[in-house]
Amino acid sequence: MSGDFGSPSPMQPLSVGNVVSAGIRLYRSHLKEYFLLALRAYLWILVPIYGWAKFYALTALISRLAFGDLVDQPESIAAGESFVNSRLWQFLMTMLLMLIVAMGVVFGVGFVFVLIGVLAAVVVGGIAQQTSPAAAFLVGLIALVLGLAAFVGILWLLTRFYLVDVPLAIEDNVDATSTIGRSWELTQGYVWRILLIGFVAFLITIPIQILLQILSTIIQLIFMPLMQQGNSAVSVLVFLLILGLSFASGAVIVPFWQTIKAVIYYDLRSRREGLGLKLRDRDI
Repeated sequence: MSGDFGSPSPMQPLSVGNVVSAGIRLYRSHLKEYFLLALRAYLWILVPIYGWAKFYALTALISRLAFGDLVDQPESIAAGESFVNSRLWQFLMTMLLMLIVAMGVVFGVGFVFVLIGVLAAVVVGGIAQQTSPAAAFLVGLIALVLGLAAFVGILWLLTRFYLVDVPLAIEDNVDATSTIGRSWELTQGYVWRILLIGFVAFLITIPIQILLQILSTIIQLIFMPLMQQGNSAVSVLVFLLILGLSFASGAVIVPFWQTIKAVIYYDLRSRREGLGLKLRDRDI
């Protein structure tokens, strides 16, 4: 890893703080380029299907560019975009597969814990003849514990797919299905660390989200009298202003998340595969 972004030793595990600070430094060094890429990605959301694939590909491109810097093989935006565009439909397929996987995880884990909770409630209620306040408290406690366990289980499983877009944007011979398996492979044994990194990164983005809420509220308060009069043009204007603010704030936050992903991906590959990492040959 280069001196600007990395740890003292290439094989030394990066701490949570190092991962986040490396992501921040990468983002700051390419602030304009990454912001404009993310803004383009958000504009593509307005186009159904094809635009959604473009959004996923362009945000993954940020991780690819950041990873190129980490391995001292910087790449031009044009070259990187050409690569991710060649896999555009694979990105769309990955989105669809991950939607199915996420629904399966949420409903599957939820069903199991609900079933366990119902059985526990029946047993406890039967023992206490359903009249004891202590039994009601115990049933509520069991429901709370099972709810927390279900939430943690869902979070753990979904974190195993945290990197699905990154291998597809970087590695050769990867498609929509193999990139999901690749994420599962790389994140094995590091879920809690990734969650901690994500939590710290989330805390850093809170001020931007608060600012967005304040600006949105101010806009609504300014135009509220005209909106209450049923002025549809003003309502459309307010909607567009808030949408624009949402896109702009997203374009600020998403590159930060994608650079964090790139650092995590680099770190996990370094741990599992050493630094024998080499992007495909490219003509920049």
